[in-house]
Amino acid sequence: MDKKVYILLLILAAASSCSKQLDQQPVSSLPTSKFYTNNNDFLQAVNGVYSQLKNYPEQALFLGEMRSDNINAVSDGNRDWDGINNFSPNITTVGFISNAWKNNYNGIYNANSVLEALASKGDVIGNAGLATRYTAEVRFLRAFYYFQLVRLFGPVPLIDKPTTGEGVTTIARSTVKDVYTFIIDDLNFAAANLPKSFTGSDVGRATSYAAKGLLGLVYLTRSGPSYSIDGPGLASNEYEKALVLFNEIISSNQYSFLNDYTSIFSYSNENNKEVIFDVQYASGINGAGFPSHLVPVAYWTSIGIANTYGNGYGSSTFAVTKSLKTAYTNNVTSGTDSRYAFNVATGYTKSPFIKKYVDITKKGTSGTDWPINFIVLRYTDILLMKAECILNGAAGSQNEVDDIINRVRIRAGVNALSNVNLSTLLEERRREFAGEGLRWNDLVRQGTAVTAINNWIAYDALINVNKMVPDYVIYPVPATEIQAKPDLYTQNNSYY
Repeated sequence: MDKKVYILLLILAAASSCSKQLDQQPVSSLPTSKFYTNNNDFLQAVNGVYSQLKNYPEQALFLGEMRSDNINAVSDGNRDWDGINNFSPNITTVGFISNAWKNNYNGIYNANSVLEALASKGDVIGNAGLATRYTAEVRFLRAFYYFQLVRLFGPVPLIDKPTTGEGVTTIARSTVKDVYTFIIDDLNFAAANLPKSFTGSDVGRATSYAAKGLLGLVYLTRSGPSYSIDGPGLASNEYEKALVLFNEIISSNQYSFLNDYTSIFSYSNENNKEVIFDVQYASGINGAGFPSHLVPVAYWTSIGIANTYGNGYGSSTFAVTKSLKTAYTNNVTSGTDSRYAFNVATGYTKSPFIKKYVDITKKGTSGTDWPINFIVLRYTDILLMKAECILNGAAGSQNEVDDIINRVRIRAGVNALSNVNLSTLLEERRREFAGEGLRWNDLVRQGTAVTAINNWIAYDALINVNKMVPDYVIYPVPATEIQAKPDLYTQNNSYY
């Protein structure tokens, strides 16, 4: 088969699972012989680059939320996530880890293929502005996938053109600093060339504010400590750069702070004013599996639903930790934090669990067919990251920080605070974003991952979880990648 046709078929296969909002023609009706001859061909190819986003929720929940002190999963057998939850050094063959590497690089491969085609044949689109927008969308997505890789694995191969087979086995891992330089260049281009918003069937595409928000998070992450490893933190002190971007989003008036926390995640209120960027799903077309990820099968059984709505892990549990429950109960002088009842289910099974995205009235045909989007970046996160920048020395006042955190707390029905510090802010983020996959990256970014995890192990009196060490800030390179070309990659420290 011709190599170019093979590349196009890969893109088309990815496009078949793109979002409900990104209108697309059925794959079967797109002959490869006519590919890249008109605008519609390019539109479908760009949609194909979006398609790898469907794997992001699994990474966020199983490699993020479960890795944190929010979840303590208890296995009923030898489960793929055991070593992730337990900080095992022997997780190089775990499917979640190898899939994260593979899926992000599939997204990068598709992005590079489309960018190459835009450069050589983009004139057939017939609209220079639209061709530039497509380029900006694809570069945003490529940056997104690389940012995931850096946060998960540290140094990774930097590939900027379509490369397969033997070509891949000659590319060594680049330093985190070099990968960040590449990410920042892509996001600056995206921020400058994407529209402020989309309407109609284009809702869900990356906007200039999504690019600015992600770039701000990149600067914030780079500014975190290094843990003496080549991980996502470079101690770069770029809080001012991040703050400028967050302020641009806030002053744009494109987004707003919803007064009702539950409405942010409502099935009937998707793409609301809180949402800056999300992964799009639709039941029967491209249904979501993430609402079931951290929900035990026993829950579905208890409410009379066959366990086809389970997560495929039998009687395993995904218990919310005592530490997280205490974080909700100890932050109020009276009453309760309304976010706990929405985020966490109690009374159905022996242990409470995350049920944030479950609305039984909206269930699809299976446990992987929920019609709800996964929010990647929302307005409240922008506000709290602004406060984080200020507390780390960027321009701003304590009053601004207190106002932001109290806006969040008042929405949750809890008392206001004064003189908020980084520790208090981190705990507020924990309560606000429980179940959204942010907690682990927050701990790493703030330099508290080792202390917080070891404190949680002691607080919850866990005997199945290994001691957290700095090397575990990142995951191991998958064994399949190490074995593909001996001596090309060196395994991350403390893993085997």
